[in-house]
This record gives sequence, C-alpha cells and structure tokens, in this order.
Amino acid sequence: MKTPPFLLLAVLVFWGWQSDLLILGALMGVALESSRFIKTRWDLSTDDFRRLWNFCVLLAGALALYVFSTNEGGGGFGTLVHGSAAGRTATLSGLHTASTLARWMPMMFFLFIAAQNFSERETIPLSAISLIFRRRQQNAVGIKPEWYVNIAYPYFIVCLFSASIHANEGAHTFFGGEGVLLAWALWPLRARRFNFAIWISTFLLALALAYAGSRGIGQLAQLAQNYNAQWMTRWLSSRPDPTQAMTAIGQIGELQMSSAIVIRMETKNGAPPPSYLREASYHSYRSQTWFAGGSHNEFLDIPAAANSGGTAYDLVPGKTNTADVSIACYINGWSSELSVPESLLPLPSGSGRLENIPSSVVAVKQNLTGGVLAAGPGFLIFDARYGAGATLDSPPNTNWDLTVPTNEIPALEQIVAELKISSTNPAQVELAVAQFFANKFTYSTWQRPDKTPHPNETPLARFLLRTRSGHCEYFATATVLLLRELGIRTRYAVGYYAHEADGENQYVVRGRDAHAWCLVWNDTTKAWEDFDTTPGSWVATESQRAHAWQSIKDFFSWLHFQFSKFRWGQSHLRRYILWAVIPMMGFLLYQIVFRRGRKRQAQKSNNKNSGAIPWPGLDSEFYQLETKIAARGLPRQSGEALSDWLARALAENTLADLRAPLAELLRLHYRHRFDPNGLNAEERKSLAQKVNTVLKTLAEK
Repeated sequence: MKTPPFLLLAVLVFWGWQSDLLILGALMGVALESSRFIKTRWDLSTDDFRRLWNFCVLLAGALALYVFSTNEGGGGFGTLVHGSAAGRTATLSGLHTASTLARWMPMMFFLFIAAQNFSERETIPLSAISLIFRRRQQNAVGIKPEWYVNIAYPYFIVCLFSASIHANEGAHTFFGGEGVLLAWALWPLRARRFNFAIWISTFLLALALAYAGSRGIGQLAQLAQNYNAQWMTRWLSSRPDPTQAMTAIGQIGELQMSSAIVIRMETKNGAPPPSYLREASYHSYRSQTWFAGGSHNEFLDIPAAANSGGTAYDLVPGKTNTADVSIACYINGWSSELSVPESLLPLPSGSGRLENIPSSVVAVKQNLTGGVLAAGPGFLIFDARYGAGATLDSPPNTNWDLTVPTNEIPALEQIVAELKISSTNPAQVELAVAQFFANKFTYSTWQRPDKTPHPNETPLARFLLRTRSGHCEYFATATVLLLRELGIRTRYAVGYYAHEADGENQYVVRGRDAHAWCLVWNDTTKAWEDFDTTPGSWVATESQRAHAWQSIKDFFSWLHFQFSKFRWGQSHLRRYILWAVIPMMGFLLYQIVFRRGRKRQAQKSNNKNSGAIPWPGLDSEFYQLETKIAARGLPRQSGEALSDWLARALAENTLADLRAPLAELLRLHYRHRFDPNGLNAEERKSLAQKVNTVLKTLAEK
C-alpha cells in the first residue's frame, strides 16, 4: 500500500533532524517523492530486486564490521567514519554497533525503496527478500505465482525507529514529531465507521501511554547502564581498587591463581623487561586491608603532553627515561562518572612518560600514591618510558608512611628484638630484614587451620612468630610494617612480576604473576624504590602449578588478544577496512546495474536469433485484437480478466456481430496461453487466420 503524498519526505527529514543528518534526510526524501512526478520507470525483474536486496544486506554487514572495528560514534554526517566522543558513547562495542546500524538503516536500504518507487510495478516481489516465499515459488508446479508488496509503510516504520536512536534529549519534541507523523500515516487507514473525535481521542491516548512507557523504560535503562555494566566488568575480571586492597591474609586453604595471560609486553632492541609492573600502592593497614587514604575523587587529570596530539602523557615532567616497553593490557573496571571502562595501568617502576596512547582514551588520571587510571576502550596498547630516579608518587608523609597498627606492634617488637639490628643505616637495616625473611621464612600458597589459636593474635602476627610461611601479601605487609617499626618510611605496592619470555623481545604476564611488595623511600635519591622480601622460589612454585593444557589455553588467549586489538581499534587492520569495503561494494553495484543490462540484451538477442518465446502464449495474435478494441475507447482495466473485458466490450451494438467469433478466439487464446498441451499446428494456424479476419472486420466498422 502506498503512503500518503510527501509522508516519506517528512519522515526522512524528521530522521535526519534527530540523527544530525538533516540535509541527507531531506535529499533522500525528495528523491523518493520525485517518483510521483517523474514518469520514467525501470523494468526490474525479481532477480534485479534480489541482487539489490543482497547489496543492501552486504552493505549493512560491511558497515557493521567497520563500526565494530573502529568503535566510533554514529552521530552527525562527519561522524559516519570518525567521532571525537567515541569513547564516551561506545561503552560496549557490540551494543554500540547495533545502535549505530539501527540509526543508519534508512540510508542502508534507501537504494531498495528507491528501486521500488521507480519500477514499473511500484512494488517488490516477496521472494526477493523472503527465503520462505522464494522456496515456495521454487517448489511450485506449473506456473509459479509471485507475491508483490509495497514496502513504503515498512520503510516509514524503519525511519521512525531509526529516529528514536538518539541521545535522550528533547523527548517532548521527538514525541510531538512522532505523533504528527503517525497520525499522518494512519489517517488514510482509519476505520470509517468511527467519527473524527473518537479516532483522534483514541490516538492521543495511545500516544500518551507510549510516552509514559518510554519514560519508565528510560529510567530502567539508566539504572542498568549505571550498575549492570559495572557488575559485568567486575565479574569478568578482578583488578585492583585504587583506594583499597583487600588481602588474603588470614584466609585458610590454598590461594588459587589463574594461568590466563593478562598482559603482553614487547621490549626494544633486545632489552630485558621491567621486573615489576606496579598498578597501585597504599599506605594504611587495618583488618587485613590496605588503604590509599582517599577515594576516586582524589585522582587528578594528567594533561596530554604538548605537541603530542593527545597521544602522550608526562607522568614525571622533565625526567630522563632510559628504557622503553610496549604494554598491552585489558581495561576491566568501570567508570560511573564517564560511563566507560576504566582501570589502573600496570606500569614499570620509575615510569615517567606514556606514549602512543590511542585517541579513544578519554581520561588519564593519577593519585598521590602513584596509581594511574585510564578510561576509554576495553583494551589498550601503549608505550611506557621509564628509568631510575623520581617517580610519580608523592613524597613520604610521616602520618602515613611510618604508622603501624597498634594491634600489630607486639609481634613486630619481638621480631625487632630477634633481628638485633644495631645500625641505623637504612641500607644495612634493609639488608638485615631481607636476610631475615630469606633465611627463616618459606613461600606457600597454603594456610593450615590453627589448631592452637592464641587469644588476640592477628593473622600477620601468626605468620611472623609461628608459621613463617605464606604468600607475597604476607611478606609485603610484614616488611612494610617491620621497616616502619625500624623508622624507615614504606608503602605497600601491588601489581605483577614479569619474567616469562614468549619469543624474541616478547613477554607475557599471567594472573598467577600478580604480586605484592614493598616500596622504600631513599633519602639520598629522594625516590621510592622497590624492595621485595618474598623468597625467589615463589616464581618456580607458581610455574609448577601450570595446567597440562596451558599451551592450548595460550593459543586461545592469543586469538582473544588479536580479536581485542581489532575490536578496540588497536590494530592497523581497521585503517584498511573502509578502503577495502568501498571498492567491493562499488563493484557489486556495478554488477547489479550493468550486468543486468548485458544479460537482458543477450536474452533478447538469443530470442531474436532462435525465435524462442520467453513465456508460453505471449505470441498470441489475440493481443492484437485487444489493442485494436482498446483503441476504440474500450481499454481493459487493471486487474480485469480478459473474459470480463471482452463481455463488456461486446455489449456495444457495433460489435454484436463479432460475439461468436471473438468468443471462439478467446477460447483458442486461453488454450494457447494456459493449456500445458497448447495448440496443435492446425489450431495455431486457425487462431492467426481468424484474428486477421476479425481485424479486417473491425477496420471496416
């Protein structure tokens, strides 16, 4: 069914207005409505429509691939391929791709609706878009029926739907425009037994209910956006909290660590990898939890370095960095403020500058204890330049970095007495503490139940005084507090220990490489330095727990790594997708348009040379009679059967004497046209002769 005049123009202008593509929408609408004034039509076959439909579907697939790989917004016309706010609008690339394609559907299927409007039938065959109708037609016996439909109203609905895919702003204007367009479209289809007042009242009631429902769904969607995505990202992978670190100190049983690869690194010119990749550090300890002493609000934006185009950030301005490493990591946290993935970056000790930061990163922040937060994509590849000397951590604070919980002091005093350290030189004190843990403690991920519990004894005191066996969190916490008890300012650091090579200049870091260690302030260099007392055997112990199928898991991890590069726009492949898609789609369109012409020309040539008839009965001379009688002012109406038309024509007195011969000719024509056996040679000759006789009679009247 055709839409009312100019409705498609109005809805495309409305869609363009809502999608910031007003000029494009207006041009598309004018092109479609011009079919009402331009009488030129194309004789498009079912195969032509089928190829056009396949082209539109392939175009949608190509755009989906490109949008998914670039992870960019679909706002204005300029953002069809680029968008400055892509990181903010594309929190999840799959959802972003679906919403972008939904917004662009009027463009993707414009060619198809235009082909319908400028075709001779002004409808499309259902078998061109429906596999069910296509198979039904293929399985039909004898003459294969074809079903045709006008898709103007479905396209109108698509345009309205696409117009709704926009930021939740100006809802009143959107619903007002939608209401006008719906009333315009539904008015010709109204039931005539109801008067105007009843119809308009019912329509306004339905529109009001739809508006109320939309507001409710919008509120639910906002709640889901604020909470559900956070839960999902935290469930998929746990990353350190920049404000606190809950340790496993005091937990009974075995500490389970994953063998999954979480970080990949590449060094330059055969250089060794950085041993420690720090994510966060903390200064206050209580109840088996370390705290940074603040909140997310204490993170301050790091401005992009000058003349870097927003791709570099100076963490320690003016620092000389002697080493460089490329780091690939996943961003698994969530920023409720920016509504994008966000987490701490694993950085080498002494990092002074970050380079080659993708444009999709919308914020880089740091806090006073040296944590660096990055927000934007869910996967990130960047270069970290680092070296000895100053770090991005704040200078020591006596209230923070020398504080020891009162419930831990008795056990620490016993250890200080056992150490019998007479020197006050920090280097000698640190050496004595390191030797103490190396000689008298062992590494273990297993904690046995305490069969003889001591009243008021803390888990850390039990580790120091009795079990003397534990994992890195025990050693790091005990070292930090013990050095503080000895007057040395320290902090607790968490991150990863990198040691596993994966090829030339390639290194991988697994979940089981997660580590905790101590940061010690050096008064001479005025910098924080790594100090690790966990026995070196811990690396071998964790490696022995590798799964038998680790190589297979590593292969799938590599595939996931490659897919993540592509998905989050960290792969060079994304640069070539559009340039590959454009010529492919252009060639396909060329084949659809010009191959069709060549094919039809070849068919006409073959028919002319062979004398073949494309459809049985089309060579019937009876059609000459139809043309002759129609010229006398008695044309056959659209959809009118030949028999009905002939009966109407013969009602004229001037043709009364031709009723018998015309009835006989119609019978022969029907047999020639539809009878599987057709006419024999004698009957076929008789049809031609009798038609000529009647034509001569008509010429004399």
